Amino acid sequence: MAVASGQSQALYAHLAEGVTTSCRCWKVVRKDGWSRGFTDHDNDLTFNGTVFRASSGFTASALEVTTGLSVNNTEAVGALSDAGISELDIEAGRFDGAAVTLWLVNWEATDQRAVSFRGTIGEISRNDGSFTAELRGLTEQLNQPMGRVFQGACSAKLGDSKCRFDTTGDGFVAEFTLMEVEDARVFRVPDGGLFENGWFERGLLTVLDGEGGELKGWVKNDIVANGERELTLWQGLRCTIQPGDRVQLIAGCDKSASSCANKFGNFRNFRGCPHIPGEDWLTSYPRSGDDYDGGSINAPIVS
Repeated sequence: MAVASGQSQALYAHLAEGVTTSCRCWKVVRKDGWSRGFTDHDNDLTFNGTVFRASSGFTASALEVTTGLSVNNTEAVGALSDAGISELDIEAGRFDGAAVTLWLVNWEATDQRAVSFRGTIGEISRNDGSFTAELRGLTEQLNQPMGRVFQGACSAKLGDSKCRFDTTGDGFVAEFTLMEVEDARVFRVPDGGLFENGWFERGLLTVLDGEGGELKGWVKNDIVANGERELTLWQGLRCTIQPGDRVQLIAGCDKSASSCANKFGNFRNFRGCPHIPGEDWLTSYPRSGDDYDGGSINAPIVS
């Protein structure tokens, strides 16, 4: 059984008095490290080194906790502003998956407070200068698939703790200055002949400066022609990207055993099962005239 902290016990004692001076405070921390505090009180509050702004117009529906610890019908409503949460940042996806902590606070004595919600921001909708953000509880993570899938392709992400490949090494990362941009999805950069055609397909593009700074997108096509490199993303970035902005590119991995061995020299960390028989083999049957020599059905992997 959890034991309430001194701060929580003091708040509960205050709430038991009948006449209360309580409000709610939120702290939002994005994946890029940006953080802000908001409150539905009519004055700014400060605790834990964070100023919780009253000018945001933040309100929230009541938390409804059901069996299984899932949190339902929980959302926060606030005003769009450049000082707080702007429409541009929402459209760019900067608040996707941002961490949220909600406190119930005695605004006359902010040391009397209790955490009533921890989770992340889900779907965000915008309307007439305001936004509505869905709040997803920590138990949302229990809905994610777990375990390992046995498949021919690698299940790791290039450069993660399972892959262990250093993507910052020479020949696998590069910076370019954009020459042309179409719909924040097609980018053209000068090609210096250092990387072969298709080198960055399935790789990661990161915008380094400009309005779209730190936004990322996955490369669908990487074509070299006439001294230029044309990069097309699977999905356009939700922000204005202009010629002159700098981007960083990390080499792409198609998850195959041959690419892992020959392109990255990292086959010992390959997380797939390249010798699992495919459906063609599983459904095949002996036929007269075919050559059955008892040899391996797999081509050798060069390392």
